[in-house]
Amino acid sequence: MTDRFTVDEATIADVHAAYRAGTLTARALVQAYLERIAAVDAGGPQLNSILAVNAGALADADVLDEHLRSTGELTGPLHGIPVVLKDQIETAGLTTTFGSQTAKDHVPEHDATIVARLRNAGAIILAKTTMPDFATSWHSTSTVSGVTRNPYALDRDPGGSSSGTGAAVAANLATVGIGEDTGGSIRLPASFCNLVGLRVTPGLISRNGMSPLVEPQDTPGPMTRTVTDAALLLDVLAGFDPTDPYTATAAIARHRGSYTDALDPSSLAQARIGVLRQAFGSDDDPEAATVNTVIGTALDKIAATGAQLVDVAIPDLDHYVAYTSVYFSRSRADIDAFLESRPGVDATSIAQLYADGHAHPNLDLLAGIATGPALPTDDPDYHLRLEARERFQRIVIGVMAENDLDALCFPDVRIAPPTHDDVLAARWTCLEFPTNTVIASQLWMPAVTVPAGFTADGLPVGLELMALPHHEADLLGLAYGVEQATGSRRAPVLPTAD
Repeated sequence: MTDRFTVDEATIADVHAAYRAGTLTARALVQAYLERIAAVDAGGPQLNSILAVNAGALADADVLDEHLRSTGELTGPLHGIPVVLKDQIETAGLTTTFGSQTAKDHVPEHDATIVARLRNAGAIILAKTTMPDFATSWHSTSTVSGVTRNPYALDRDPGGSSSGTGAAVAANLATVGIGEDTGGSIRLPASFCNLVGLRVTPGLISRNGMSPLVEPQDTPGPMTRTVTDAALLLDVLAGFDPTDPYTATAAIARHRGSYTDALDPSSLAQARIGVLRQAFGSDDDPEAATVNTVIGTALDKIAATGAQLVDVAIPDLDHYVAYTSVYFSRSRADIDAFLESRPGVDATSIAQLYADGHAHPNLDLLAGIATGPALPTDDPDYHLRLEARERFQRIVIGVMAENDLDALCFPDVRIAPPTHDDVLAARWTCLEFPTNTVIASQLWMPAVTVPAGFTADGLPVGLELMALPHHEADLLGLAYGVEQATGSRRAPVLPTAD
Protein backbone atom coordinates (compact mmCIF):
# COMPACT_ATOMS: atom_id res chain seq x y z
CA MET A 1 0.00 0.00 0.00
CA THR A 2 1.29 3.45 -0.87
CA ASP A 3 0.56 6.85 0.59
CA ARG A 4 -1.34 7.64 -2.61
CA PHE A 5 -4.11 5.10 -2.01
CA THR A 6 -6.38 4.37 0.93
CA VAL A 7 -8.90 1.57 1.29
CA ASP A 8 -11.40 3.88 2.99
CA GLU A 9 -14.45 4.15 0.69
CA ALA A 10 -12.44 2.83 -2.28
CA THR A 11 -14.61 1.97 -5.29
CA ILE A 12 -13.99 -0.46 -8.14
CA ALA A 13 -13.04 2.49 -10.36
CA ASP A 14 -10.63 3.83 -7.73
CA VAL A 15 -8.90 0.47 -7.43
CA HIS A 16 -8.59 -0.03 -11.18
CA ALA A 17 -7.28 3.48 -11.73
CA ALA A 18 -4.59 2.86 -9.12
CA TYR A 19 -3.68 -0.50 -10.66
CA ARG A 20 -3.29 1.06 -14.10
CA ALA A 21 -1.26 3.95 -12.69
CA GLY A 22 1.09 1.54 -10.94
CA THR A 23 0.41 3.08 -7.52
CA LEU A 24 -1.28 -0.05 -6.16
CA THR A 25 -0.99 -3.81 -6.52
CA ALA A 26 -3.64 -6.42 -5.81
CA ARG A 27 -1.32 -7.95 -3.21
CA ALA A 28 -1.01 -4.62 -1.39
CA LEU A 29 -4.76 -4.10 -1.46
CA VAL A 30 -5.54 -7.57 -0.14
CA GLN A 31 -2.92 -7.16 2.57
CA ALA A 32 -4.43 -3.82 3.59
CA TYR A 33 -7.89 -5.38 3.93
CA LEU A 34 -6.49 -8.33 5.90
CA GLU A 35 -4.79 -5.92 8.30
CA ARG A 36 -8.01 -3.95 8.67
CA ILE A 37 -9.97 -7.15 9.35
CA ALA A 38 -7.48 -7.97 12.09
CA ALA A 39 -7.69 -4.46 13.51
CA VAL A 40 -11.45 -3.83 13.61
CA ASP A 41 -13.18 -7.17 13.06
CA ALA A 42 -11.11 -9.57 15.15
CA GLY A 43 -9.61 -6.81 17.30
CA GLY A 44 -10.52 -3.27 18.32
CA PRO A 45 -14.33 -2.94 18.23
CA GLN A 46 -14.62 -6.64 17.29
CA LEU A 47 -17.31 -6.28 14.69
CA ASN A 48 -17.37 -10.06 14.24
CA SER A 49 -18.45 -9.90 10.59
CA ILE A 50 -15.85 -12.24 9.07
CA LEU A 51 -16.09 -16.01 9.46
CA ALA A 52 -13.35 -17.45 7.25
CA VAL A 53 -10.56 -15.66 5.40
CA ASN A 54 -9.41 -17.12 2.09
CA ALA A 55 -5.87 -18.34 2.74
CA GLY A 56 -5.22 -18.19 -1.01
CA ALA A 57 -6.23 -14.55 -1.45
CA LEU A 58 -2.66 -13.22 -1.56
CA ALA A 59 -1.61 -15.90 -4.04
CA ASP A 60 -4.61 -15.04 -6.21
CA ALA A 61 -3.56 -11.40 -6.04
CA ASP A 62 -0.02 -12.28 -7.14
CA VAL A 63 -1.34 -14.04 -10.25
CA LEU A 64 -3.40 -10.99 -11.17
CA ASP A 65 -0.49 -8.62 -10.56
CA GLU A 66 1.76 -10.70 -12.82
CA HIS A 67 -0.86 -10.70 -15.55
CA LEU A 68 -1.17 -6.90 -15.44
CA ARG A 69 2.63 -6.49 -15.33
CA SER A 70 3.24 -8.78 -18.29
CA THR A 71 0.32 -7.76 -20.53
CA GLY A 72 -0.59 -4.26 -19.43
CA GLU A 73 -4.24 -5.37 -19.31
CA LEU A 74 -6.73 -6.19 -16.60
CA THR A 75 -8.08 -9.74 -16.66
CA GLY A 76 -11.71 -8.69 -16.47
CA PRO A 77 -14.20 -6.14 -15.14
CA LEU A 78 -13.48 -7.08 -11.51
CA HIS A 79 -9.72 -7.57 -11.82
CA GLY A 80 -8.17 -7.56 -8.35
CA ILE A 81 -11.37 -6.51 -6.58
CA PRO A 82 -11.56 -8.14 -3.10
CA VAL A 83 -15.08 -9.44 -2.44
CA VAL A 84 -16.67 -10.79 0.75
CA LEU A 85 -19.42 -13.39 0.43
CA LYS A 86 -22.33 -14.20 2.69
CA ASP A 87 -21.68 -17.67 4.10
CA GLN A 88 -24.82 -18.90 2.36
CA ILE A 89 -22.77 -19.14 -0.85
CA GLU A 90 -20.68 -22.25 -1.38
CA THR A 91 -17.04 -21.53 -2.11
CA ALA A 92 -14.64 -24.27 -3.17
CA GLY A 93 -12.02 -25.04 -0.55
CA LEU A 94 -13.40 -22.53 1.94
CA THR A 95 -15.59 -23.46 4.90
CA THR A 96 -19.22 -22.60 4.17
CA THR A 97 -21.49 -22.90 7.21
CA PHE A 98 -24.83 -21.37 6.15
CA GLY A 99 -24.68 -19.79 9.63
CA SER A 100 -25.23 -23.16 11.33
CA GLN A 101 -22.97 -25.13 13.62
CA THR A 102 -24.19 -28.28 11.86
CA ALA A 103 -22.15 -27.16 8.82
CA LYS A 104 -19.06 -25.90 10.67
CA ASP A 105 -16.91 -28.51 8.87
CA HIS A 106 -18.55 -28.19 5.45
CA VAL A 107 -15.91 -27.42 2.81
CA PRO A 108 -17.48 -27.47 -0.69
CA GLU A 109 -15.64 -28.99 -3.62
CA HIS A 110 -17.28 -26.65 -6.12
CA ASP A 111 -18.00 -22.96 -6.37
CA ALA A 112 -21.54 -21.65 -6.51
CA THR A 113 -22.27 -20.28 -9.98
CA ILE A 114 -21.92 -16.68 -8.85
CA VAL A 115 -18.54 -17.39 -7.22
CA ALA A 116 -17.33 -18.85 -10.51
CA ARG A 117 -18.61 -15.74 -12.31
CA LEU A 118 -16.77 -13.48 -9.87
CA ARG A 119 -13.52 -15.41 -10.24
CA ASN A 120 -13.83 -15.40 -14.06
CA ALA A 121 -14.24 -11.62 -13.93
CA GLY A 122 -10.98 -11.30 -11.99
CA ALA A 123 -12.39 -10.82 -8.48
CA ILE A 124 -10.51 -12.03 -5.43
CA ILE A 125 -12.62 -13.95 -2.92
CA LEU A 126 -11.40 -12.41 0.33
CA ALA A 127 -13.60 -13.92 3.03
CA LYS A 128 -16.96 -15.38 4.06
CA THR A 129 -19.27 -13.35 6.28
CA THR A 130 -21.60 -14.03 9.20
CA MET A 131 -25.30 -14.81 8.97
CA PRO A 132 -28.03 -16.34 11.17
CA ASP A 133 -28.71 -20.07 10.86
CA PHE A 134 -29.97 -20.78 7.35
CA ALA A 135 -30.86 -17.09 6.90
CA THR A 136 -33.84 -17.30 9.26
CA SER A 137 -33.72 -13.87 10.90
CA TRP A 138 -33.76 -10.13 10.35
CA HIS A 139 -30.86 -10.00 12.82
CA SER A 140 -27.34 -11.42 13.19
CA THR A 141 -27.92 -14.15 15.78
CA SER A 142 -26.14 -17.37 14.78
CA THR A 143 -24.97 -20.63 16.35
CA VAL A 144 -21.67 -20.17 14.49
CA SER A 145 -20.86 -16.51 15.13
CA GLY A 146 -23.13 -15.25 17.91
CA VAL A 147 -23.92 -11.62 17.09
CA THR A 148 -22.30 -9.17 14.68
CA ARG A 149 -21.94 -5.51 15.64
CA ASN A 150 -23.16 -2.55 13.64
CA PRO A 151 -20.12 -0.40 12.74
CA TYR A 152 -22.14 2.79 13.29
CA ALA A 153 -23.19 1.86 16.82
CA LEU A 154 -21.55 -1.16 18.39
CA ASP A 155 -24.49 -1.82 20.72
CA ARG A 156 -26.79 -2.14 17.70
CA ASP A 157 -27.52 -4.99 15.31
CA PRO A 158 -26.42 -4.66 11.66
CA GLY A 159 -29.53 -6.40 10.39
CA GLY A 160 -29.89 -9.75 8.70
CA SER A 161 -29.65 -12.09 7.30
CA SER A 162 -26.69 -10.74 5.28
CA SER A 163 -25.34 -9.39 8.55
CA GLY A 164 -21.62 -9.86 8.06
CA THR A 165 -21.57 -8.61 4.49
CA GLY A 166 -23.38 -5.44 5.55
CA ALA A 167 -21.06 -4.73 8.47
CA ALA A 168 -17.89 -5.66 6.56
CA VAL A 169 -18.56 -3.55 3.48
CA ALA A 170 -19.72 -0.60 5.59
CA ALA A 171 -16.52 -0.82 7.65
CA ASN A 172 -14.31 -0.98 4.53
CA LEU A 173 -13.13 -4.55 5.11
CA ALA A 174 -13.52 -5.26 1.37
CA THR A 175 -14.25 -3.29 -1.78
CA VAL A 176 -17.66 -4.90 -2.36
CA GLY A 177 -19.80 -7.73 -1.01
CA ILE A 178 -22.47 -10.22 -1.96
CA GLY A 179 -25.56 -10.95 0.12
CA GLU A 180 -28.77 -12.92 -0.39
CA ASP A 181 -32.33 -11.68 -0.15
CA THR A 182 -35.50 -13.71 0.43
CA GLY A 183 -37.62 -11.28 2.42
CA GLY A 184 -35.16 -8.39 2.67
CA SER A 185 -31.87 -9.95 3.75
CA ILE A 186 -29.82 -7.70 1.46
CA ARG A 187 -31.80 -4.49 1.79
CA LEU A 188 -32.41 -4.56 5.55
CA PRO A 189 -28.73 -4.84 6.58
CA ALA A 190 -27.78 -2.43 3.78
CA SER A 191 -30.26 0.06 5.24
CA PHE A 192 -28.91 -0.45 8.76
CA CYS A 193 -25.28 -0.17 7.56
CA ASN A 194 -25.57 2.86 5.22
CA LEU A 195 -25.08 0.85 2.03
CA VAL A 196 -26.62 0.30 -1.37
CA GLY A 197 -28.31 -3.11 -1.48
CA LEU A 198 -29.95 -4.53 -4.60
CA ARG A 199 -32.62 -7.24 -4.81
CA VAL A 200 -33.20 -8.30 -8.41
CA THR A 201 -36.18 -10.03 -10.00
CA PRO A 202 -35.75 -13.62 -8.77
CA GLY A 203 -33.85 -15.67 -11.34
CA LEU A 204 -31.87 -12.82 -12.88
CA ILE A 205 -28.91 -14.15 -10.85
CA SER A 206 -28.29 -17.87 -10.32
CA ARG A 207 -28.83 -19.42 -6.89
CA ASN A 208 -26.97 -22.64 -7.72
CA GLY A 209 -24.71 -23.51 -4.78
CA MET A 210 -26.64 -21.50 -2.22
CA SER A 211 -28.81 -22.72 0.65
CA PRO A 212 -32.49 -21.83 0.07
CA LEU A 213 -35.14 -20.31 2.31
CA VAL A 214 -38.10 -19.79 -0.03
CA GLU A 215 -36.85 -20.99 -3.39
CA PRO A 216 -39.08 -18.84 -5.65
CA GLN A 217 -38.16 -15.67 -3.68
CA ASP A 218 -34.45 -16.27 -3.08
CA THR A 219 -31.86 -14.17 -4.89
CA PRO A 220 -28.25 -13.17 -4.30
CA GLY A 221 -27.20 -9.62 -5.04
CA PRO A 222 -24.72 -6.77 -4.54
CA MET A 223 -24.07 -4.92 -1.29
CA THR A 224 -21.86 -1.92 -1.99
CA ARG A 225 -21.02 1.59 -0.93
CA THR A 226 -22.11 3.11 -4.26
CA VAL A 227 -24.79 2.48 -6.87
CA THR A 228 -22.11 2.34 -9.57
CA ASP A 229 -20.37 -0.56 -7.87
CA ALA A 230 -23.70 -2.37 -7.51
CA ALA A 231 -24.29 -1.98 -11.25
CA LEU A 232 -20.79 -3.23 -12.08
CA LEU A 233 -21.31 -6.29 -9.89
CA LEU A 234 -24.69 -6.97 -11.50
CA ASP A 235 -23.01 -6.94 -14.93
CA VAL A 236 -20.99 -9.95 -13.79
CA LEU A 237 -23.59 -11.77 -11.68
CA ALA A 238 -26.63 -11.67 -13.98
CA GLY A 239 -27.28 -14.28 -16.62
CA PHE A 240 -28.83 -17.61 -17.53
CA ASP A 241 -27.51 -20.70 -15.73
CA PRO A 242 -28.71 -24.15 -16.84
CA THR A 243 -28.21 -25.46 -13.30
CA ASP A 244 -30.88 -23.05 -12.01
CA PRO A 245 -34.12 -23.18 -14.03
CA TYR A 246 -35.33 -19.99 -12.35
CA THR A 247 -32.75 -18.08 -14.41
CA ALA A 248 -35.22 -18.21 -17.27
CA THR A 249 -35.80 -14.73 -15.84
CA ALA A 250 -32.45 -13.64 -17.26
CA ALA A 251 -33.44 -14.94 -20.68
CA ILE A 252 -36.71 -13.00 -20.49
CA ALA A 253 -35.00 -9.79 -19.37
CA ARG A 254 -32.39 -10.00 -22.17
CA HIS A 255 -30.52 -6.99 -20.85
CA ARG A 256 -27.89 -5.65 -23.23
CA GLY A 257 -24.85 -3.54 -22.42
CA SER A 258 -23.76 -2.52 -18.93
CA TYR A 259 -26.13 -1.69 -16.11
CA THR A 260 -23.95 1.38 -15.60
CA ASP A 261 -25.32 2.79 -18.87
CA ALA A 262 -28.46 3.84 -16.97
CA LEU A 263 -26.58 5.83 -14.33
CA ASP A 264 -27.37 9.43 -15.25
CA PRO A 265 -27.20 12.23 -12.63
CA SER A 266 -30.31 13.75 -14.19
CA SER A 267 -32.29 10.49 -14.01
CA LEU A 268 -34.72 11.89 -11.45
CA ALA A 269 -35.62 15.02 -13.39
CA GLN A 270 -38.32 13.28 -15.44
CA ALA A 271 -39.21 10.57 -12.92
CA ARG A 272 -42.55 9.97 -11.23
CA ILE A 273 -42.16 8.15 -7.93
CA GLY A 274 -45.00 6.93 -5.76
CA VAL A 275 -44.60 7.50 -2.03
CA LEU A 276 -46.23 4.62 -0.18
CA ARG A 277 -47.28 6.32 3.06
CA GLN A 278 -48.88 3.08 4.31
CA ALA A 279 -45.35 1.73 4.77
CA PHE A 280 -44.29 4.54 7.11
CA GLY A 281 -44.50 4.09 10.85
CA SER A 282 -46.68 6.36 12.97
CA ASP A 283 -45.28 9.75 13.91
CA ASP A 284 -46.75 9.05 17.35
CA ASP A 285 -44.14 6.33 17.78
CA PRO A 286 -40.80 8.01 18.62
CA GLU A 287 -38.79 5.20 17.01
CA ALA A 288 -40.72 5.51 13.75
CA ALA A 289 -40.84 9.30 13.87
CA THR A 290 -37.07 9.61 13.78
CA VAL A 291 -36.96 7.45 10.64
CA ASN A 292 -39.82 9.41 9.07
CA THR A 293 -37.88 12.64 9.62
CA VAL A 294 -34.85 11.29 7.77
CA ILE A 295 -36.96 9.94 4.90
CA GLY A 296 -38.89 13.21 4.69
CA THR A 297 -35.66 15.19 4.28
CA ALA A 298 -34.47 12.78 1.60
CA LEU A 299 -37.77 13.11 -0.27
CA ASP A 300 -37.42 16.90 -0.21
CA LYS A 301 -33.98 16.56 -1.82
CA ILE A 302 -35.37 14.19 -4.43
CA ALA A 303 -38.22 16.58 -5.24
CA ALA A 304 -35.71 19.40 -5.64
CA THR A 305 -34.20 17.54 -8.63
CA GLY A 306 -37.47 17.88 -10.53
CA ALA A 307 -38.81 14.44 -9.71
CA GLN A 308 -42.57 14.26 -9.19
CA LEU A 309 -43.53 12.58 -5.93
CA VAL A 310 -47.05 11.18 -5.81
CA ASP A 311 -48.67 9.81 -2.65
CA VAL A 312 -50.25 6.45 -3.46
CA ALA A 313 -51.93 3.60 -1.60
CA ILE A 314 -52.10 -0.15 -2.22
CA PRO A 315 -55.52 -1.62 -1.37
CA ASP A 316 -55.37 -4.22 1.42
CA LEU A 317 -51.58 -4.00 1.66
CA ASP A 318 -51.30 -5.46 5.16
CA HIS A 319 -53.60 -8.37 4.27
CA TYR A 320 -51.59 -9.29 1.18
CA VAL A 321 -48.22 -9.03 2.93
CA ALA A 322 -49.43 -11.35 5.69
CA TYR A 323 -51.30 -13.85 3.52
CA THR A 324 -48.68 -14.26 0.78
CA SER A 325 -45.91 -15.13 3.25
CA VAL A 326 -45.00 -18.79 2.69
CA TYR A 327 -42.07 -19.35 5.08
CA PHE A 328 -44.13 -21.69 7.24
CA SER A 329 -45.61 -23.44 4.20
CA ARG A 330 -42.61 -23.93 1.95
CA SER A 331 -39.24 -23.33 3.64
CA ARG A 332 -39.04 -26.67 5.43
CA ALA A 333 -39.29 -28.62 2.18
CA ASP A 334 -36.80 -26.35 0.38
CA ILE A 335 -34.20 -26.51 3.17
CA ASP A 336 -34.64 -30.26 3.66
CA ALA A 337 -34.05 -30.94 -0.04
CA PHE A 338 -30.84 -28.92 0.16
CA LEU A 339 -29.63 -30.66 3.33
CA GLU A 340 -30.21 -34.07 1.81
CA SER A 341 -27.93 -33.09 -1.07
CA ARG A 342 -25.10 -31.92 1.21
CA PRO A 343 -23.45 -34.86 3.05
CA GLY A 344 -20.92 -32.45 4.57
CA VAL A 345 -23.67 -30.93 6.74
CA ASP A 346 -24.39 -32.75 10.01
CA ALA A 347 -28.17 -32.61 9.59
CA THR A 348 -30.57 -34.22 7.15
CA SER A 349 -33.59 -32.07 7.97
CA ILE A 350 -34.44 -28.76 9.59
CA ALA A 351 -36.73 -30.61 12.01
CA GLN A 352 -33.85 -32.82 13.16
CA LEU A 353 -31.52 -29.85 13.47
CA TYR A 354 -34.04 -27.99 15.62
CA ALA A 355 -34.98 -30.99 17.75
CA ASP A 356 -31.29 -31.66 18.49
CA GLY A 357 -30.85 -28.10 19.79
CA HIS A 358 -28.64 -26.98 16.90
CA ALA A 359 -30.35 -23.63 16.34
CA HIS A 360 -29.88 -20.25 17.96
CA PRO A 361 -32.63 -19.77 20.59
CA ASN A 362 -33.66 -16.40 19.11
CA LEU A 363 -34.61 -17.86 15.74
CA ASP A 364 -38.37 -18.17 16.07
CA LEU A 365 -38.70 -18.32 12.28
CA LEU A 366 -36.46 -21.40 12.16
CA ALA A 367 -38.52 -22.95 14.97
CA GLY A 368 -41.75 -22.31 13.10
CA ILE A 369 -40.33 -23.75 9.90
CA ALA A 370 -38.96 -26.85 11.65
CA THR A 371 -42.27 -27.61 13.35
CA GLY A 372 -44.51 -26.63 10.45
CA PRO A 373 -45.75 -28.50 7.39
CA ALA A 374 -43.24 -30.94 5.89
CA LEU A 375 -44.54 -30.19 2.39
CA PRO A 376 -46.14 -27.02 0.99
CA THR A 377 -49.26 -28.98 0.09
CA ASP A 378 -49.69 -29.88 3.76
CA ASP A 379 -50.81 -26.27 4.19
CA PRO A 380 -54.43 -26.29 2.93
CA ASP A 381 -54.10 -22.60 2.02
CA TYR A 382 -50.83 -22.93 0.08
CA HIS A 383 -52.37 -22.73 -3.40
CA LEU A 384 -54.56 -19.85 -2.24
CA ARG A 385 -51.49 -18.00 -1.04
CA LEU A 386 -49.89 -18.40 -4.48
CA GLU A 387 -53.04 -17.14 -6.18
CA ALA A 388 -53.09 -14.18 -3.78
CA ARG A 389 -49.48 -13.38 -4.64
CA GLU A 390 -50.37 -13.17 -8.32
CA ARG A 391 -53.32 -10.92 -7.46
CA PHE A 392 -51.12 -8.80 -5.18
CA GLN A 393 -48.63 -8.21 -7.99
CA ARG A 394 -51.39 -7.27 -10.44
CA ILE A 395 -52.82 -4.77 -7.93
CA VAL A 396 -49.46 -3.10 -7.32
CA ILE A 397 -48.54 -2.96 -11.00
CA GLY A 398 -51.99 -1.55 -11.65
CA VAL A 399 -51.43 1.24 -9.11
CA MET A 400 -48.11 2.04 -10.78
CA ALA A 401 -49.66 2.05 -14.25
CA GLU A 402 -52.66 4.16 -13.24
CA ASN A 403 -50.35 6.78 -11.73
CA ASP A 404 -47.71 6.50 -14.49
CA LEU A 405 -45.01 5.70 -11.91
CA ASP A 406 -41.42 4.68 -12.50
CA ALA A 407 -41.09 3.29 -8.98
CA LEU A 408 -42.58 3.19 -5.50
CA CYS A 409 -40.59 4.35 -2.47
CA PHE A 410 -40.76 3.94 1.31
CA PRO A 411 -38.40 3.37 4.25
CA ASP A 412 -36.82 -0.09 4.20
CA VAL A 413 -37.58 -0.48 7.90
CA ARG A 414 -39.92 1.64 10.03
CA ILE A 415 -37.38 1.91 12.86
CA ALA A 416 -33.63 2.46 13.09
CA PRO A 417 -31.22 -0.42 13.89
CA PRO A 418 -32.32 -2.06 17.16
CA THR A 419 -30.03 -2.74 20.09
CA HIS A 420 -28.57 -6.18 20.70
CA ASP A 421 -30.44 -6.16 24.01
CA ASP A 422 -33.75 -5.80 22.18
CA VAL A 423 -32.84 -8.54 19.73
CA LEU A 424 -31.68 -11.00 22.37
CA ALA A 425 -34.69 -10.25 24.54
CA ALA A 426 -36.92 -11.21 21.59
CA ARG A 427 -38.72 -7.88 21.55
CA TRP A 428 -40.25 -8.87 18.18
CA THR A 429 -41.03 -12.17 16.54
CA CYS A 430 -39.68 -12.45 13.01
CA LEU A 431 -43.05 -11.78 11.42
CA GLU A 432 -43.69 -8.82 13.74
CA PHE A 433 -40.46 -6.95 13.01
CA PRO A 434 -41.43 -3.67 11.26
CA THR A 435 -39.60 -4.17 7.99
CA ASN A 436 -41.09 -3.17 4.64
CA THR A 437 -38.64 -5.22 2.60
CA VAL A 438 -41.09 -8.14 2.43
CA ILE A 439 -43.30 -6.11 0.08
CA ALA A 440 -41.01 -6.38 -2.96
CA SER A 441 -39.93 -9.90 -2.01
CA GLN A 442 -43.45 -11.30 -1.98
CA LEU A 443 -44.27 -9.39 -5.16
CA TRP A 444 -41.18 -10.90 -6.88
CA MET A 445 -40.26 -7.35 -7.92
CA PRO A 446 -36.80 -5.73 -7.92
CA ALA A 447 -35.93 -3.21 -5.23
CA VAL A 448 -32.91 -1.27 -4.08
CA THR A 449 -32.06 0.58 -0.89
CA VAL A 450 -30.04 3.79 -0.99
CA PRO A 451 -28.65 5.64 2.05
CA ALA A 452 -31.18 8.34 2.98
CA GLY A 453 -29.40 9.88 5.95
CA PHE A 454 -28.88 9.48 9.68
CA THR A 455 -31.06 9.93 12.72
CA ALA A 456 -30.14 12.48 15.36
CA ASP A 457 -28.40 9.61 17.19
CA GLY A 458 -26.23 8.84 14.15
CA LEU A 459 -28.06 5.69 13.04
CA PRO A 460 -28.35 4.98 9.29
CA VAL A 461 -31.70 4.99 7.48
CA GLY A 462 -32.30 3.56 4.01
CA LEU A 463 -34.83 4.58 1.35
CA GLU A 464 -36.21 1.72 -0.74
CA LEU A 465 -37.17 2.04 -4.39
CA MET A 466 -39.26 -0.72 -5.99
CA ALA A 467 -39.74 -1.08 -9.76
CA LEU A 468 -41.49 -3.39 -12.21
CA PRO A 469 -40.15 -6.91 -12.78
CA HIS A 470 -37.10 -7.03 -15.09
CA HIS A 471 -36.57 -3.24 -14.81
CA GLU A 472 -33.28 -3.40 -12.92
CA ALA A 473 -31.58 -0.92 -15.25
CA ASP A 474 -34.30 1.69 -14.73
CA LEU A 475 -34.23 1.01 -10.99
CA LEU A 476 -30.47 1.54 -10.78
CA GLY A 477 -30.81 4.77 -12.75
CA LEU A 478 -33.28 6.12 -10.21
CA ALA A 479 -31.11 4.88 -7.32
CA TYR A 480 -28.14 6.72 -8.79
CA GLY A 481 -30.17 9.91 -8.93
CA VAL A 482 -31.23 9.48 -5.30
CA GLU A 483 -27.64 8.79 -4.28
CA GLN A 484 -26.47 11.99 -5.96
CA ALA A 485 -29.34 14.02 -4.51
CA THR A 486 -28.95 12.88 -0.90
CA GLY A 487 -25.17 12.27 -0.65
CA SER A 488 -25.79 10.28 2.52
CA ARG A 489 -23.06 7.64 2.42
CA ARG A 490 -20.32 8.13 5.01
CA ALA A 491 -17.85 5.74 6.59
CA PRO A 492 -18.22 4.74 10.22
CA VAL A 493 -15.62 5.94 12.72
CA LEU A 494 -14.13 2.87 14.37
CA PRO A 495 -11.40 2.43 16.96
CA THR A 496 -8.61 0.07 15.90
CA ALA A 497 -6.52 -2.33 17.92
CA ASP A 498 -3.38 -0.94 19.53
